[in-house]
Amino acid sequence: MDKFLITARCSFGLESMLKKEILRLGYEIAGSAEGFVSVMGDMNDVYRLNLNLRTATRVLIELAEFEARSFDELFDNVNAIDFSAFLPKNARFGVEKITSVKSELFSKSDCQRIIKKAAVESMKRSYKTDKIPESGSNYPIYAYIRNNIAKICLNTSGESLHKRGYRTSQGKAPLKEDLAAGLVLLSGYYGKEPLCDIMCGSGTILIEGAMIASNTPPGLNRHFGFEQWDMYNKRAFEEVKEEGISKIRPVQNQILGNDIDGNVLKKARENAKRAGVENMVHFQKMDMRDFSSKKKGGIIITNPPYAERIGERKQTEKLYKDMRKVYESLDDWRMYVLCANEDFTRCYGKKADKNRKLFNGNMMSYVYMYGVNNRR
Repeated sequence: MDKFLITARCSFGLESMLKKEILRLGYEIAGSAEGFVSVMGDMNDVYRLNLNLRTATRVLIELAEFEARSFDELFDNVNAIDFSAFLPKNARFGVEKITSVKSELFSKSDCQRIIKKAAVESMKRSYKTDKIPESGSNYPIYAYIRNNIAKICLNTSGESLHKRGYRTSQGKAPLKEDLAAGLVLLSGYYGKEPLCDIMCGSGTILIEGAMIASNTPPGLNRHFGFEQWDMYNKRAFEEVKEEGISKIRPVQNQILGNDIDGNVLKKARENAKRAGVENMVHFQKMDMRDFSSKKKGGIIITNPPYAERIGERKQTEKLYKDMRKVYESLDDWRMYVLCANEDFTRCYGKKADKNRKLFNGNMMSYVYMYGVNNRR
């Protein structure tokens, strides 16, 4: 099969990190948009991107992109797609994901019904049959419509790629793995400096940091949707996995996780063990205010709590203020704080050197960066 357009989906705000990842893997960027980065490739590249991308949520085969201002346009353009290039005659192909933003076609249920009908008609034409049995493997269709431009895709990943398979234990407000990896990559950390999360919770930031430092592919411990497809080549995928495993390297510098809650630290250790990085990350029960280090040039990355209830506000504001004392006691460190509290810098008492907007789920947050102006 000739090469085709492969589109990686990511959370809003992580596009630049995803581009850097894709470039580091040796690909050329074929296109990008809000929440999407594309490359040209084949099924081996589908395997490789699914296995290795840390900030992507899904890897999609993009079948078509077109303008659709009416349901007739939507039907005609979907019907023109040659689904048989990827789907066998007995494929199941439900329209499992629809998004519509700033578009005239805003009814997701109607779009879903029309895309499905058009896809069925296309398959019937390609296979010269009056009926598509849909008794085989699942090929989920995803449709994204933004500003009246529709993308029709096949989801190769199955479950979201943030589900690495190691985090069965988590705290009350877990940070998704793709966002945690994005924070680590944003900091420029690749294992050359000490890394610490002074309020580590279930350890996601540090586990992702250890996987980045050791070059461990994030998808090693999970399965993917494409493994059920008729075109799946198990031997080729095993070779891609072996290539990834061969590049894993030891972590040279200290990775530390501190938290005041002993129970959540137990979960963090379990998660690190499942991720295969238990020997790379050291967790200890400690109040954030007691953290200190004689080492120079380290990095703190943390996602502190924010005041969900009025009664917690004073306690949280004091926590932010005390974070400044801890950070300023360290020699030439950088700090990256992901926080949804818009009053963070006021309570912290100092404006960040830089900040960046990210979405933690549907919650708008900011990464507040300190010490980055002096970075060498």
